[in-house]
Amino acid sequence: MRMSKSGDSAADAVMTLDERALAQILWDYGEERASRRIARAIVRARESAPITTTGELAAIIHAVMPARRPGQIDPATRSFQALRIYINRELGEIEDGLAAAEAMLKPGGILAVVSFHSLEDRIVKRFLGARSSARANPSRHRPAVAGPAPTFELVTRKPILPADAETAANARARSAKLRVARRTDAALAAPNSTVGGDSACA
Repeated sequence: MRMSKSGDSAADAVMTLDERALAQILWDYGEERASRRIARAIVRARESAPITTTGELAAIIHAVMPARRPGQIDPATRSFQALRIYINRELGEIEDGLAAAEAMLKPGGILAVVSFHSLEDRIVKRFLGARSSARANPSRHRPAVAGPAPTFELVTRKPILPADAETAANARARSAKLRVARRTDAALAAPNSTVGGDSACA
């Protein structure tokens, strides 16, 4: 992640957002449990001097996090990931891409999506669930409610995970999840949000 570039940058966020906003970003996009502690440390550090490099930011985070134990990810990983997702608006790009694929695919066309983070996979899962026959009835005691015809048929109801041999050869594949669906001949579903869930700092 670059700390500076044309337009909004991670440096802008780190140097200008207040403590609450920073903590919310770390929680929402990085699922960082220590979001408040890290945000407080960032605000405290920037009062003394500007934070201009990734090394400086990592050092601030490391100073308030437990030391990494063997096999654990770097303590700053989730925070950097959160800032990257926030700056690049990656989750919005995923939603736009899924909607575009739904509109462009012909009947029988295959949509295969690989995600590398639980936030990304959640968006894909909810989108395909809302657009497929996998839509759940609110209660088995109530009659099914008629809705738009499903525009996708799930090829895989659960995500396909990398095999041990793949993760051994490529450690980055360990978090990958593949979901596959086939386009039906139904007309496009009515516009609807595919993202939900609570948003709160921990």
